[in-house]
Amino acid sequence: MSKLTLFVENGKKIIGVAANYKSLLKILNKPVPEVPEIFIKPTTSYITEADAVVVKGQKKVKEEEAADYIGGYCVVLDMTATCRMTIARSTGGSWTIGKGFDTATPVGTFIPKSDIPDPHNVTLWCSVNGKERQNGSTNDLAFSIPVLISYISRYITLEPNDLILSGSPPGMGPVQNGDIIEAGIKGVSEIKFRVKLED
Repeated sequence: MSKLTLFVENGKKIIGVAANYKSLLKILNKPVPEVPEIFIKPTTSYITEADAVVVKGQKKVKEEEAADYIGGYCVVLDMTATCRMTIARSTGGSWTIGKGFDTATPVGTFIPKSDIPDPHNVTLWCSVNGKERQNGSTNDLAFSIPVLISYISRYITLEPNDLILSGSPPGMGPVQNGDIIEAGIKGVSEIKFRVKLED
């Protein structure tokens, strides 16, 4: 059997195109966009013909049980194509290209949960070419980790190895070819990445 026939089991992403029918755009009184509006659906949203479409999610994690679903942590850079995000924000369009382009999610190594006993009291930092850009604490989160896990799991089943990006402290800014980005959780983990122009 061809591996392609197992696309539901083996797929890594589902990419959709929003409002791509001229007749629908006419009904919505919207012009044809200059570029396709792309969005991503998680592979946990797949069902096959034997299954039923569930209108309300059943995989709900209670906030008080959320810690049981945390496998560990890692340092992540949430790179953003601000040019794309400016367009998306002004038109109400998708964030997928602005946030999901290739290489947009540099990550560090796995940090065991036991290494961070209080995830709501750690210092995050980021520097570019040795100059500090960001320095913040997770005690500043608007939504705590249990709240995020509980809310997301109402709609999207969370599976082992899923990664939740909890947000970014202020200070983000542009990077250029040749820049060195360093970031970390103070006293726990550090990462370092080089920026380069596409070949």
